[in-house]
Amino acid sequence: MALTAPAPAIAPIGDGDIADVIALWQRCGLTRPWNDPAADIALARKGENAAMLVGRDDGGIVASVLVGHDGHRGWVYYVAVDPDCRHKGYGRVIMDAAEDWLRARGIEKLQLMVRPDNGQVQAFYQSLGYLKQERIIYAKWLDGREPTP
Repeated sequence: MALTAPAPAIAPIGDGDIADVIALWQRCGLTRPWNDPAADIALARKGENAAMLVGRDDGGIVASVLVGHDGHRGWVYYVAVDPDCRHKGYGRVIMDAAEDWLRARGIEKLQLMVRPDNGQVQAFYQSLGYLKQERIIYAKWLDGREPTP
């Protein structure tokens, strides 16, 4: 989708942005009871292998992405566009920023996970050229918690 509004300015999250980003994630339905969004942001900001990027327009934060890599593959999480700002091309802009961040670090492949019942988001990533790859994901909570959906 082409931009239908001026592109949001992309920059790393600032200390004063954390509450606004968490509120954006909640409006977008991205938070889950078993994940602490503030802790996820803090962990991403702690090291050199991850970053929390935000997109701003005149009205404040309109997009976000948590991008990182494991030394081999890049990953994105918390890709969000404010529901009031959708269909303006901001999703493409924030994903382009994540891809550029990874390329600058020599990471050549980006992977992401989408819940199987989220067809709208699947269509978004397909429109950006992402292809579905069959994988089985295993998970284990290292603190002993029961598995989550």
